[in-house]
Amino acid sequence: MLDWLNPVKGFGVTFHTMFKKVPTVEYPEVKRPTAPRFHGRHQLNRWPDGLEKCIGCELCAWACPADAIYVEGGDNTEEERYSPGERYGRVYQINYLRCILCGLCVEACPTRALTMTNEYELADDDRESLIWTKEQLLAGLREGMEAPPHPMRLGDTEEDYYRSGRSAAAEREPAGGEVAR
Repeated sequence: MLDWLNPVKGFGVTFHTMFKKVPTVEYPEVKRPTAPRFHGRHQLNRWPDGLEKCIGCELCAWACPADAIYVEGGDNTEEERYSPGERYGRVYQINYLRCILCGLCVEACPTRALTMTNEYELADDDRESLIWTKEQLLAGLREGMEAPPHPMRLGDTEEDYYRSGRSAAAEREPAGGEVAR
């Protein structure tokens, strides 16, 4: 009955918003901080001695719904040790053309090797540069860290690493120094 009124209502909404004052976004020059739990670029972490936390288990790749992660594990040797476990991530790639930044890969990681930073500027005009390799994802060496490959420094076994340098025997002892029997 009043079908001619709908376009008039639509133009009214358009004209109303056309003259409204909108704050200017100064994005490239002024970057606003992200929320603390923002899912941004991935990062492969290291132990305090510099060894990589990634053990090449490929759980992150299996958990990825977009099939954006490729992991190829390699075996550690006594001469060349990259992580405290038997294996390490020899090849690690994340395809940011596919990645949906959901964080399921981070939840699947058993050693907390993979985390997400607050960095969100990932766009590029070259498709090949959006496939990030292990070297690009690996956290930088901080003071006191040694570049792998090198022997384990935080303990003799993998368990020492996962217990943050505390030995299993020290955790079983009571506070008085006596062994409980």
